[in-house]
Order: sequence, then C-alpha cells, then structure tokens
Amino acid sequence: MKLDNAFVRRSDIERSQELADSFERVDWIHGLGRYALRVNPLLGQGEVLDPMPYYWVTAQSEYSTDILFRKRADLEELMPRLCQYSALYFSASDVMSFLGRKLTGRFQGEVVSDQREVEIRGSRVPGRRVKHRMKFNWIKMYDKGTVLRVETVINNPEEFRVRRRVRRQGRDVMAWVPLRKSVTLLFRYREISAQSNVRYLDALSQVQDPTPAVRDLDALTTNASTKDGRTVRAFNPLSRNERMLFEVLLAGEHALHGFTNRDVRQKLGRTSYPLAPNEDRQPTQVTRLFRRLHAHGLIAKIPRSRRWRVSLAGRRTMSTAIKLREVAYPALFAATA
Repeated sequence: MKLDNAFVRRSDIERSQELADSFERVDWIHGLGRYALRVNPLLGQGEVLDPMPYYWVTAQSEYSTDILFRKRADLEELMPRLCQYSALYFSASDVMSFLGRKLTGRFQGEVVSDQREVEIRGSRVPGRRVKHRMKFNWIKMYDKGTVLRVETVINNPEEFRVRRRVRRQGRDVMAWVPLRKSVTLLFRYREISAQSNVRYLDALSQVQDPTPAVRDLDALTTNASTKDGRTVRAFNPLSRNERMLFEVLLAGEHALHGFTNRDVRQKLGRTSYPLAPNEDRQPTQVTRLFRRLHAHGLIAKIPRSRRWRVSLAGRRTMSTAIKLREVAYPALFAATA
C-alpha cells in the first residue's frame, strides 16, 4: 500500500529491500544511453556526435530509511519527542559525524538545524519535519502516515570521499579521492547515505517509552559492581559535574572512533570539572571514571585498542540525564512557582 512516495504496507519486506538494494547495480550508462538515442536523432547515425557519449551524472541523491509503525497514533505520540530531542541535543559536530565528517577549524561553511510542522494540503501528508543541513547536503527526519523516515540528501558529493583507481605520477594507484557525480558511483552514494541514516537513528534510539527510562534511572543512581567485585559509586543525574562529564562523552566527534583517556582529560580540562590539580594524577583519575562508567554500562571498551565508546544504553541514559537537569527540572520548578 502506497501513500505519496512511501510504502506504508508491504506483503514481502525482504523482497522489497532486495529490489531497493539492486538499484545501485543497474547499468545506468547503457540504459540511459538507449533513451538518449530516442531523444537525440544525431546519435547512432555515424555523425560527429557518435564518438562523444553522454556523461551521466546524479544531480541530487536522496536515500531514505523507513521505519513502519502499526498504527498512526503510535507514531504521532513519539514524533514530538523525537523532534524535540534532535533540535535540543544534536550539535553541529553531531550533524557532521552523522554525515561521516569531523568538525575541525578548517571547516568553511555552516551547519543549520530547523524543524517545522508540514501542513500542506493535497498530495502531501501533514506531519513534522526536522532538517540538519551541512552546506548543500543534509539529513532530515519526518513522518508520513505510519512511516518514520530518515533521509540523507547529497547535492555536493565532493564533500565526501570514494576509494578508486587514479593516475598518480604515471602510475595507477588506489586512493581516497573526492566523490564525483557520475552515475557509476551510485554505490558510494548509497554507502554514505545508509551509514548516515543508521548513525542518526542510533543517536535517536534513547527516545524510548518511559518505563525502561525509569529502570535505567534506578540503575544509574544505585551503586554498581565491577567484574572483580569492587563497588563503584552511583551517578547523580542532577549534578553539575556529572552533566559536564556526560556532555564530554557524548560529543559528536567521538561517534565514529570513540575516545581515549587523553581525549577525555583534555575536554574536561576545558571545563570546570574538578580534575586533580596535579596533572600526573589526572590519568589515574580518568581511569577510575572509566571503571565507574563501565560498571554502570555507560561505556564499552573497543577490542584490541585503548579506545572506549559510549554504549547504546549509555547514550540513552546520559542524554536523558542532561535533559533532566537542563530542561525538565527548570520547567517543573517554574511550573510550581
């Protein structure tokens, strides 16, 4: 069953996905070339245009990931929370990391996020939309009927890279080079967009039903035990120091490759977090923090490395703790005045 440009009901989802995945493997040059012969009568007649085939390009790429809900009411209840969370907590560095980029001082451009309610009559279905734009590329989320859609749009592919064979100093080598608009590179468009959508949905995964959130809050505020039986202190989600620690761990630049002891020390050093005055003792202090965070399931070790990453449960719990302090508590305090 189709609604506008979305399928809200499918009899065979696996088969539908197979058809969608085959899109990048179509011989577009051959297929589009046949259409060109029908449009341009000078082709295929031995004229001067025959040795000059068309260079087919992708003017704009849109790749979406759809989540189907059984009932429209369920999505309508969840959508405001998703929009609010993405607008409040997705920073410029987060948006860059969703798109596989890292925000550095050399970045020249702007990252803009906005949300609005779509109330267009006719063929379009009313709903909500959140859009995060990085120069001429963006990722957006909107609802349509019973479908929650996350969509990555690429207008300027040169912001991304593709590994391909190129000519360097008279030799053919494999290298990461700027992505071009040729239709032969649609496979890379799909890789970039699919990964972007997954990262975005992963970041939204902590917007859950209240029941598991309450259980997580109980676990966070209760002492935990390490694998060797040591007891570690609980976290206070309303504490200013805990909020600074959580914000450092949730920084968008850590989404791709995780973080090290040194990364966290440097970021905490730029805040008012109470690090040890003696710099020689700070690595041990952060190591104890990691042990405490790990015991509560907020972070996980990346195998065969010295890096850590925020767990799915940790991202959900720490983000909620920040919101509790910065948004929910002030609102409730003002409401009871």
